[in-house]
Order: sequence, then structure tokens, then C-alpha cells
Amino acid sequence: MNSDSPEAPGAASEDPEDGDLFIPLRTFRSYLRGDRRERDRERRIAERVGDDRARRVTEPPHRARGLSVDGIVDAAIAVADAEGADAVSMRRIARELRAGAMSLYWYVSSKDELHELMVERIQAEAEVPVPSGDWRTDLRGFARNLRAALLRHPWAMDFLVSGPPSGPNDARNAERLFGAVSVLGVDPVTTVWIAMTVGTYVQGAVLREVREVRWELAADEVSASMTEDEIATLLADFRKRVRDSGRYPHLTALMDCGVDPDSPESRDERFEFGLDCVLDGIGARFRDSRRES
Repeated sequence: MNSDSPEAPGAASEDPEDGDLFIPLRTFRSYLRGDRRERDRERRIAERVGDDRARRVTEPPHRARGLSVDGIVDAAIAVADAEGADAVSMRRIARELRAGAMSLYWYVSSKDELHELMVERIQAEAEVPVPSGDWRTDLRGFARNLRAALLRHPWAMDFLVSGPPSGPNDARNAERLFGAVSVLGVDPVTTVWIAMTVGTYVQGAVLREVREVRWELAADEVSASMTEDEIATLLADFRKRVRDSGRYPHLTALMDCGVDPDSPESRDERFEFGLDCVLDGIGARFRDSRRES
């Protein structure tokens, strides 16, 4: 399959050779991340039900019919979206699908593999555009897609780690991203650092947005027991104490603007402002470097 062919958001690679390419890397990454006792338990279960490759081409028992890898991953992502990745286990997903826990092992060899498949799905949602030759447009498209995917699935930030690509979608995104940056004429290591800089900005921005939402929910719970007059009085008292102290002129000026810097309505604008700053910095640095050379 041509890696640049159009795919639906969230689609996984259909090329079996691509999938085989990443099996050793997934095993290695799972070993680094997993608990030894959990790994040993999963290994014993996998040995009991047979070799993974053989399981996937052999007709499963009657109780497993109706299951599929895609369906299992869908259920796992839904649980993670609602409760976090720690809530995902083979037993929990089996319960969600009304299947026996052992039936899932005909399709997914372990919880670690399930996590990898979940992340690979998110990598597909965070698709990097095919390089157009305009590095700013391409990096902006990457940043927007990654932000949207992480806001839908905040738990995925814990699994987007350094190291070799975890699967075909991850590798495709990396290849396109490096191709977009390459028009700046920088060496391969600098290319990676530029891509990492944009990705790090996006993850930091998403982390802040997620925390803002959590703070808003907590504030709503507290203010639910207060009247509007009580809330207004509390805020007015805070502003007065800050202003009267004379120690915070810049904070006072911000309050006088009457603008909430954490307002949900400004999140898109704030994200684009920060992204512009990052892209402007990249452009200025490497435009100057080309002039000096």
C-alpha cells in the first residue's frame, strides 16, 4: 500500500508486511514499559492459547466469534477516553464486549499489545499531511491534527514516548513530518529536533487545556453551593486586595482589562498564537542560518 494514499481518520495500516516490521519494536517497547510480573503472566496466557500468528489464521472457538481486533480496540479506546488508560485491562474489555476474557487472546496477545494498537489508532487520527513544500503549512496541519486527537484522547499523551516508531501509522507520520521539515535544508538530527519542538509545544498546550477543564469542573462544584452575589463579592474582594497591595501592577492591569486569560472561548486563538510563535522562531533561526552559510 502506498503510505501516502488517502485513509479515513483513525484507519490502521492494511499492509501486513508493515505490521510485521514493527512487531519486534512493539515487544521491546512493551518490555521497557511493562511490569515484570504482568509480562510473565501475559506470556504464560499467550503460550497457553498458542502462537499469536497461528491464532489469527485459525478459526476461533464459538465463544470468540463476533469479536475482531478493531472491535476490541474500539472498546478499549472508549474505556480509556471515559476513565483513563489504567482502566483498560483484558478482563474489563471482555466485560464491555460481553465475551470471555480468554476469547480476546485469539485476537490480541496481551494488554501491552492492546495499548500499542490503541496508540497506533491515535497516530492515525493525528495524521501528518503529505508534504506540500510549504513547511509552515505542513507543520501547522500536523500540530492541529495532533491537538485534536489528544483532546479527544488525553490518555494517549502517556504513551507517545521517544524511541523507534511503534507501528505503520507512527512511521508514516514521522516520515511525512521529516519530509516537511527537510525543505529548510537542515541536517537529519536538526530535522528531528524541529519536529520534536512542534510536537512538544502541542502536548504542552493540550496538557494545559485539559487541566483548565479539570479546574473549571472543580470550580463549578464549589460555586454550585454559592449564590451569584457571594461569588461576585469573593472576586471583588480578591481584586481589591491585589490592587491595594501595590505589589502587582501587571496583574492589576490584566484584571482591569476584564478578560479571563483562561477562557474556554479563547483556547483556539491561544493555541494558534503559541504555534505562530514557535513557527516564527523556527523560520527566523533557520532563515538566518542559511544566510550565514
